[in-house]
Amino acid sequence: MTNKLYYNSTYLTDWQTRISETIEREDGLYVILEETAFYPHGGGQPCDLGTIQGISVLDVISEEELVLHKLERLPDELEVTCQIDWNRRFDHMQQHSGQHLLSAVCLDVFEFMTLSFHLGEDYCTIDIEVPELTPNQFHSIEKEVNRQIYRNHTILSYFVTGEEASQLKLVKQPKVTENIRIVEIKDVEYNACGGTHVSSTGEIGMIKLLKAEKQKGNTRIYFKCGYRALEEFNSSLQILGTLSSKFNTGKDEIIDRIEKWENEQKQLQAEITLLKEKNDVYVAQELLAQQQGNLIAHVFEDKSLKDLQSLANKLTAQSTVPVLLATSAENKVVFAQNGNAEIFCGAFFKAHLGSYNGKGGGSDKLAQAGFPSWEDAFAFYEFAKRSQ
Repeated sequence: MTNKLYYNSTYLTDWQTRISETIEREDGLYVILEETAFYPHGGGQPCDLGTIQGISVLDVISEEELVLHKLERLPDELEVTCQIDWNRRFDHMQQHSGQHLLSAVCLDVFEFMTLSFHLGEDYCTIDIEVPELTPNQFHSIEKEVNRQIYRNHTILSYFVTGEEASQLKLVKQPKVTENIRIVEIKDVEYNACGGTHVSSTGEIGMIKLLKAEKQKGNTRIYFKCGYRALEEFNSSLQILGTLSSKFNTGKDEIIDRIEKWENEQKQLQAEITLLKEKNDVYVAQELLAQQQGNLIAHVFEDKSLKDLQSLANKLTAQSTVPVLLATSAENKVVFAQNGNAEIFCGAFFKAHLGSYNGKGGGSDKLAQAGFPSWEDAFAFYEFAKRSQ
């Protein structure tokens, strides 16, 4: 059995202890310590990291009453000095305590029960038992949870018996019946939890709700607490500053400038489409004039697949012979006919593309394919050209 120091104090980061057992498994090397402050995976919370005798801890897992520490290599000594990665630990404390407070507010204000919690590397989520959150509910929850942070409620953790737990107004009844660890936010809630927490809500710093989305009939709220929320704000402010500089305007006018820019882009795109259409008409006339034999074929350097398809449709509308077009810009080939030719475009591609590393297909009248290189695309183009 491992003495779990993280239950006594979540602020302990350095200690000395003894290795009681070493374990070699297929996935790596593990040690069991007589005493550990390394929190293992569990309860939606990731494990602590740090060092044991200067050796990096890669993972921490719990197996029954034991805590196993995965190491890069085994220490030479049995007496070891251990150190927690405090920035990671405190981040987890802020996020987990923030989740407790957020869930308590959801339940108290709107009677929305929390169904699950996930503490990720970038953000945290809770799933609450409601099909959808209105914008007003979303903002009310965020405002109230931050108000409760500023009230600086004391957060306590302690063990109780099953009988003592039955006397508490727990959010959810625990599965175990003895040695139940309670995390209490004074004047807010009692919760059975084995995770690491800050000592008061003020240490959470702040909670920023990022978004809410539907999730299997419930609602998932994305959020960040403490330093994560500060980094989110700084990142957003940097983006806002960059946009303000690019559009040469104040942040309050950025949305108007972006909408104006979008309208200008739509107008420009419409003009480009019209010019492309006119240009395709001229290109089609030129290719029809240059037609030799029973095939119209040409290679372009700057056209997209969509351009080739549009041009092929124009050509087949004015000619009874098949049309074969290729573009080196995208390594694509298009084959088309108006229904009078004896060859079927899609079937031809299906039969021969594999020999040239091509992927694609289509109907009897129009087929297209892409290739990993221009060499493959051009080789197929030349083959198709000879085959007609």
